[in-house]
This record gives sequence, C-alpha cells and structure tokens, in this order.
Amino acid sequence: MATLLPALFAGNVAHAQDSTGQDAAGSSRQPRLGEIVVTAQKREQKLQDVPVSITAVTGEELESLKITDLRSVQSYVPNLAVLNSGVNPVVFIRGFGSGPNNVAFDQEVSVYLDGIYGGRGAQFSAPFFDLERMEVLRGPQGALFGRNTAAGAISLVSARPTSTTEGYVSAGYDFARQGFDLTGVASGPLSGTLSARLAGKVTRQDGYIRNLYNDRDEPLLRDEMARLTLRWQPSSDVDLSIKNEYGRHQLEGGVTVSGSLTEDVYDGDFGDNRYISDNYAGAGLSEGSGIKTWNTAVNADIGLGDHTLTLVGGYSHFKTNRFTAYDEIAPDGSVPADGGNARFANGFPETFDQWSLEARIASPLGQFLEYVLGVYYDTSDYQLHQDTYYRDVFTLTGHQSTDFDQESDAWSAFGQGTFNLTPALRLIAGLRYSYVRKSATFTQYTVSGQPLNPIGPDREGDLSEDYFDPSGTVQYDVTPDVMLYATIARGSKSGGFVSNTYNVSEDGFRFGAERSTNYEIGLKSTLADGLATVNLALFRMDFTDLQQSAYDPDRRTFFTRNAAEARSEGIELELQAMPTRSLTLNANLAYLDARFIDYPGAPCLAYETVAECDSSDPESLAAHNIAGLPLQFAPKWSGNVGFRHMADLGNLRLVTGANMQFRSRYYIADGYSPIWGLQDGWAKFDARIQLGPHGDRWNIALVGRNLFDERTRGAAVRFPGSITATTRSLSWMDEYRSVSINGTVRF
Repeated sequence: MATLLPALFAGNVAHAQDSTGQDAAGSSRQPRLGEIVVTAQKREQKLQDVPVSITAVTGEELESLKITDLRSVQSYVPNLAVLNSGVNPVVFIRGFGSGPNNVAFDQEVSVYLDGIYGGRGAQFSAPFFDLERMEVLRGPQGALFGRNTAAGAISLVSARPTSTTEGYVSAGYDFARQGFDLTGVASGPLSGTLSARLAGKVTRQDGYIRNLYNDRDEPLLRDEMARLTLRWQPSSDVDLSIKNEYGRHQLEGGVTVSGSLTEDVYDGDFGDNRYISDNYAGAGLSEGSGIKTWNTAVNADIGLGDHTLTLVGGYSHFKTNRFTAYDEIAPDGSVPADGGNARFANGFPETFDQWSLEARIASPLGQFLEYVLGVYYDTSDYQLHQDTYYRDVFTLTGHQSTDFDQESDAWSAFGQGTFNLTPALRLIAGLRYSYVRKSATFTQYTVSGQPLNPIGPDREGDLSEDYFDPSGTVQYDVTPDVMLYATIARGSKSGGFVSNTYNVSEDGFRFGAERSTNYEIGLKSTLADGLATVNLALFRMDFTDLQQSAYDPDRRTFFTRNAAEARSEGIELELQAMPTRSLTLNANLAYLDARFIDYPGAPCLAYETVAECDSSDPESLAAHNIAGLPLQFAPKWSGNVGFRHMADLGNLRLVTGANMQFRSRYYIADGYSPIWGLQDGWAKFDARIQLGPHGDRWNIALVGRNLFDERTRGAAVRFPGSITATTRSLSWMDEYRSVSINGTVRF
C-alpha cells in the first residue's frame, strides 16, 4: 500500500496538475492527483508502483503543515506513533518500537537521512527543514535497508541544489507560543557543472505549560539549523553531492505534569500548570534537554555502461545534554513545603560518533532480471553518562553516577532481484546478510553523600551476531492502474547491553537480538483516470525475543530483557479523491491488534497485589506472564480525514484546508494502570487558510494545529512514596494548541 499525503494546506499546485503539467486554474480538462517519486527499493519509482506499505510526504507539505520533527508527522501517517521524550524521539510502527526507558537501545524503526543510517532517536533531530520528501515504510525492511528496521524505516531526503537560481524566505509568528521561526534557502549554479544549496532555520518559542515557580510557559524552544550542499555533475555519467549539516535543538524546562493514581482526571484543564523549583534535588542544575548534531553525507551516482554505481558515505555525530526534574504539585493541587516533592532528579548526557559507507550497483530497467547488489559497513562509539541526584530520600542525600561505553562494528552484503515473468507479473526476491560486533563497559559509583542505590561490580561484555534477512514479493498488475502484491519479509534488531541500571547482574547485562516476520497482502489502485486512489494493506507481524525495558518504581530501577513473543495484525486503508478541479479529499484508516503472545517473567502490573506478583521475589517474577496484554502506544484505531480547496480570486488564489486526526485509547505506562497509564481516545483538528498569487511567488497563511486544544499524554510513570513526599503519577504532555501566521517570499 502507498499513498501521497495530499497537500491539504499547501499553496503549491503541484498536486493539482494533469500529465501535461497544466495549472488547474488554466487547464480546460479535469486535473489529476499528482505523483511522487520514491526510492524505497533503492531506485527511483512512482509511489503507486512500489509493492511496499509506504506513506510519502513532500517537502512543501512538511513546511506547509508546520511539521518540524517526527512527533509532528505522526498524526498524518497510519499506524505511526512517536513518543515525546525530549531530544530522543522514540518511533513505533504497527505497535512496535524500542521504548523510552533504555536510551542506549538501537531503534526498531531506524531513520535514514540522505541514505545515512541512524539507529538512535537523537541522531537526526535537526533535519526537518528544506526536505525534498519523507518516506515512512511500514514492516521489516531488512533486505535493502539493513538491521534495526525490524518494524519499519523512515527515509528523509534533503532538497538538492538546483540548476537555476532560486530560493525563498519564510517567517512565522506563533501566537500560542509567543515566538517566531525564520527559514531561508538559496540555491543555484556556481559554474556549468557545480551547484550549491544553502539553507538555515532559527526558532525561538515559549512553551505551553505554566511553571508557577518562575511564572513562565515551558519548555522554551531554541533551535538553530544550517545545511550546505554542493552538487557536481561533470558529465551525464557522474552525479556527486556533498552535504554538511549542523543542528542545535534546546528545550529549557520540561513537560512533566503531576496527576492522581486513583482518580481519572486526565482531561479538561489537566496540564495547565506545573511547579519546578531551582537547585532541584540539590543538583544546582536547570531542567532541560538539548542536542547538538553534525552530519556529513557524500552521495555519488556513477554510470558504468548501462549500470549505475552508487556510493554513500557519511559521518554522524551528536552530543546531548539532559537534566530531568519532575513536577512538584501534589494531586490535590498543593505544593509540599520545603521541597518535599523535589527530592529526585536524573541526567542522561550522551555522545555518539558514527562512520559509514555503502556501495551498490543497479542494473538497467526493462529486462527480465533487474537487480541491485551492495555492501555496507559502519563503525560507531556511544557513551552515556547517568547522574542520579537525591535529597532526603530515605533520609539519604547524595549523587551517584554510571558510565556506559559501547563500540560497534557492522557490515553486510545485500541484493534484490526483480524477475519480470510477464508484462503484468513480477517476482521480487531480496536477501541481506549482516554481521555485528559490539563491546561495552559499565561502571557505577557514588560521587558524594550516602549511596541510594547499591553499587555493584563493573561490567563488561562482548557480542557477535550474524543473521539473514530475506524477503519475497509477488506483484501482479490486474490492469495498468490496479496492482496486487503479497509479501513475506524478515527483519532483525541487534542485541546489546543494559546501560542505566545500578547493580546490574552479570547475566542481566547483555540481551539478545530480536527477530520479526511480516506477512502482508496489498492493493494499490488509481481510479477514474487519475482522480482517485484506493490503497489497502492487510498484515501480520510476529516478533520473537522482543527486547523490552520497563521501569520498576518501587525498586527505582529498569528491567531490561528479551520478552518471548508478540504479534500485531491489522488493516491500513488510504483514500484520495479529486471530485472537482478545486477540491481534494483524503481519508486514512488503520486498525491494529498488537499484543504479547507469550511473556514469562514480565514486570508486575500496577493493579496486581503482592500476592499476585512480587517484584522483589525472583520466583514470583519468573512465574509472571502477561500474555494477551496489548502493546503500549498501540491504539486499535487511528487515522485522519481532510480536505483542500482552491478558489480563484482574480489574480490571487485562496487555499483552505482542514484535517482531523484521531486515535482510540492506548496504554502509555509500564504497569498498565487503567487510570493513569491509559490515554483515552482523542481527535485533533488542524486547519490552514492561505492567500497568494498564482505561481506562488509569495503567500501569507494562518495555520492552526490542535485547534480545540486536546490534552494528550505521550507517556506516564508512577512516582513512589520512597522518593517523594506525595505519591503521584507523572505524565509527559504532548503539545497543546498552536496558532501561527506565516509568510513566504520566493525568488
């Protein structure tokens, strides 16, 4: 299944053109839905021709919708969820993701920026501006993309330098956030063979939750991003691009809000206020999180006769800073005196460096056998430092730390072949062999004061793994505009080490690889001479040895291990239609049933008694099985419905659009509390109204997101009485209503 997300709010008319490129306002024939080219199979193909469940969003749409990060795009992509966890977004596809509790986890959904692999949530936080497109691929993508795509992959493609001089300046002011964003892009030739593109963006915005201590809205957003791309085309057989990109993403303050453990109060005005004092838990640090990134990518396409050699090399670096404080307000609305709820805080700064290289060769198209063959290598170094600050916890005051250092090397060889058995029938087979080696060390110590957590011995470990990720697809064209496909694909995610658990046991320091298998059948259709598309996918994804990390609030520690089995089954339906030359409609609907099939030794649940499960008793835990429980962050129903309308006003054009996104209820917390750990179903409404001339030389737009200010929570945790004066829940809040005015001038 595939879809092109309509430019519901965009002023650009690229999606309202017929095959000759005539403007909808000036053509005498009914325009058709536009097409987009993707590279999901390492070749440029029309989206509707690719037998993969994929949603593609163009760069113009990302900018028009004010999508600035992965969190912003989830409402427009079926069966996609992204947790709001500061600088490390955690991505879930079809119910599967790596969870927020172990930041050292490789992700089950990897992000690729201009072909460079990013297996960590913080790796590509900056690139969401001046993009050519984004592709979200659902299901295992191991054969062509590689390891750590057990649930899916997201590919980001930066806008490339142009052969003609062009650019734009865009500025916006957000009335709700009381801040601005400014973007500038310049692109064009430097010589007959060399072109360049320079893009930059600055954002300064306030937050959306009032901190009563300092009387400001938090978190404050401070972003700077810059990207320079050079493209050299000395001949028709050589196309070389070099990109350097810098990003700084800083949040001052946080989004945690206290709630009740016994009363369902997570609606209405919940989350209006928080209270975070200074010198939290005696740390003397300000609450906040930030990341600095540097990414370099070299992409070369070289013609070798009728074949194409592609080289992709990259360097990726990030450094995070994070100090997490917690809302001090008690469930009754009071703030305990003398910092009674300000006794515990954490810091998790990280440093990461990765070098990678991929080489692949692609055969010409139009033959019985079309193939892509390649090799890949990357090496990385990851360091995580954990600080635990506590004050008067069990009458103890102090500061403890851990250090985790992991080195990794991975290489793989892969290939995919398309056998054109008849003009309408194709067999696609892919295979990837991967080898991964990791080594890690873990140390822990008390920096000052009395020890709160027991300090165990230092740990070190090594692992080496290899695995095959095969895939097979049968694709049949019922008509030139209707295609059916059936796919079986395997995916994998490498094992690793526990990075943030005090006194971790020798046996518990390492966890193994997980495996996924996806069974999928799909339909892609373009109807009514290009006036409508209907795409459908039915799937079942099975995971074995699923990696899980859960927080045990009573023991103040993380529980990390391989679960036994989990499965998600569902349907994804995506519709588009252009009933008139000026109106475009879209609707996406996804049903998902994601649950554990077998999970012995699972952590205790919030509603269980000690007799039912005792987290301090190894035998009780070993006998505890939560088979049948749904996976977290996996609503049964999700989707969106929207429209875009264009109206001619003489020399001007008025573009209006609206979109409604919805989710049914889903669990957001370890322990599966039916009160504080369950997010009720919700619907959020976005809208845009834009005015500008034909040709879009300039425009001015009013953009609203979450217009009815629906309050939803990204994650939740229970804070026990042992580390706080008032036992309570804590919720990480999603963004509230946003209304902004934006202007763009193109040259």
